[in-house]
Amino acid sequence: MPARPELIRPDDAAIAAAMSRTLTVLAALVQALGHGEHTINLVVDRTDDTFLRGQADLSVGTAPIRLAVLDEDDFDALRTLLVFALEGSTVRHAVLVATTAARACGWTVRKGWLHPMDPAELQQAVIPCPDVSAVFREVYDAPVLPHIPDPDEEIPRG
Repeated sequence: MPARPELIRPDDAAIAAAMSRTLTVLAALVQALGHGEHTINLVVDRTDDTFLRGQADLSVGTAPIRLAVLDEDDFDALRTLLVFALEGSTVRHAVLVATTAARACGWTVRKGWLHPMDPAELQQAVIPCPDVSAVFREVYDAPVLPHIPDPDEEIPRG
């Protein structure tokens, strides 16, 4: 008997649909965050009892609209992790937190999309530990990200 549960690979159609949603959610996220320097963190609790984390630093400009990624490999890893979080079959729970200077907002993944987190829950997560030199982050309500479902897509499992 294995020490951890086995991951069952999602089918190609589910992965393709989640990849499409990932591009849409990232575009909506960048628009919602707006101009500035942002750090995006994604933490995923997988069904095989492991936790994975991705992080990417973004610079967003609005006139004209532009997106610069500090490290392409970090962004690619975060995007891949987001695909599997949105697909949902190998993930129990996933949280995405965006920080900008001394502010933070967050979303949980449910039913294949990002939904705003309760700010009180997020505030507990971002409070610096006692005796640790860290930035205190003001938590604000995460914007609702518009979602136009694809009529040909199955309802996600997550």
